[in-house]
Amino acid sequence: MKIGILTSGGDCPGLNAVIRGSVLKGVISHEAEFVGFRWGWRGVVERDIMPITRHDVRGLSKQGGTILGSSRTNPFEGEQGGPENIRRMLDEEGIDAIIAIGGEGTLTAARRLVDEGGIPVIGVPKTIDNDLAATDYSFGFDTAVEIATEAIDRLRTTAESHNRAIVLEVMGRHVGWIALHSGMAGGAHAILIPEQPMGIEEICEYVESVRDRGRAPLIVVAEGFKLDTMEEAHSHLGLDAFNRPRLGGIAEKLAPMIEERTGIESRHTVLGHIQRGGAPSAYDRVLATRLGMAAADAALDQAWGSMVTLRGTDIARVSIADATGGLNVVPQSRYDEARILFG
Repeated sequence: MKIGILTSGGDCPGLNAVIRGSVLKGVISHEAEFVGFRWGWRGVVERDIMPITRHDVRGLSKQGGTILGSSRTNPFEGEQGGPENIRRMLDEEGIDAIIAIGGEGTLTAARRLVDEGGIPVIGVPKTIDNDLAATDYSFGFDTAVEIATEAIDRLRTTAESHNRAIVLEVMGRHVGWIALHSGMAGGAHAILIPEQPMGIEEICEYVESVRDRGRAPLIVVAEGFKLDTMEEAHSHLGLDAFNRPRLGGIAEKLAPMIEERTGIESRHTVLGHIQRGGAPSAYDRVLATRLGMAAADAALDQAWGSMVTLRGTDIARVSIADATGGLNVVPQSRYDEARILFG
């Protein structure tokens, strides 16, 4: 069997570990052959293909980024896109299956290709946001939380040196898992997430409570957070390839509002793509490797339209439709648990 691998959407730590796990399991256990599509779905529609051998993945699990490159290309757009063209390309190249490693946008496209064109695709969940349903955790999330927690630790010392309020913005388009976990780990005085709109008055109450205790307030906010007066998440950066707003800037909006209402000098910091970069944590290396190995097995079993997933500590398979049919949101109970620590 000849299997093509792609990494699509935003990069994250652990992508290379998935590639390594898939290739090693496929070559050792099934004598499969592997190629990579460069730049995500763009490589599929433009036939930009490279061979991947066992030698090519040596020592790859600790390396950040992706050796295949990534993009937010929509495989249904352009003259070379669409199921019919992709099927023709696979037949001509002798490729029997695609392992698509990606998040919501990538796997939604994969589901459409399976449903509308019968394209043989296996999904691997990738998102630092941890927002995909049907999996307990996605690789890349643990590393992003570690990076955000370290940032909180560093910001706390400079905030206390100047008695300032700091608003730290982390990633989280639709869900607030990174903000929740890093905020709890770093001892943030308020955690603002997309699932829980809040008024500026309540935020300032937390800030003033911290100041009254002689501390420097530190707030963690997910990029998709909305004040209760906002209809949409803050965005001023246009649209991505899937016509979704590029989020970012809510911390810059909140900091002056806090300073105006409380009189506390306030600053903001946006971590942005720092959360995606660098080497994956040990946890993410192990999870990504296991998911990659399971994806190779699923391809050999011709389990098209399925996604490998983490259930507790076990790797299982679910339908890609189950993974993209909803979001893995922060439940009310988890937020209520964290809220006790605010202020």
